Amino acid sequence: MGHMAITYRDDARLSVPQAIDLYRRSTLGERRPVDQPAVFEDMLRHADLMLTAWDGDRLVGIARTLTDFAYVAYLADLAVDEAYQRQGIGKALIEHTRQGLQPTCSLVLLAAPKAADYYEPLGFEHNPRAWVMAPRSV
Repeated sequence: MGHMAITYRDDARLSVPQAIDLYRRSTLGERRPVDQPAVFEDMLRHADLMLTAWDGDRLVGIARTLTDFAYVAYLADLAVDEAYQRQGIGKALIEHTRQGLQPTCSLVLLAAPKAADYYEPLGFEHNPRAWVMAPRSV
């Protein structure tokens, strides 16, 4: 693996194609509207906190959070390029996200069943009380 040092940014302006390309290169693409650029545009524009991981000028990871910064933060998306997984990038994106929140803020996420083994060692506690209402229409 001849990867350069990964750099993390909280101020990167992503284009919609850039973001969609990363989601397709991560397993998250299967569960996100990668064929709806207008939805992605809003996903990027309205996120309160967005951490990105870069290998040079190649986008290799993203953590997209909706939050009030003080009480609760919803980590809506954590996507890492499959070629870059298992190198600690997701963990670092979560840590950088937490640094952008006040110490009083909880971090909450919904994970696919397969991802449970990933989040527990990072300090997330499973809470079976989540309730989800599907979108009104697609």
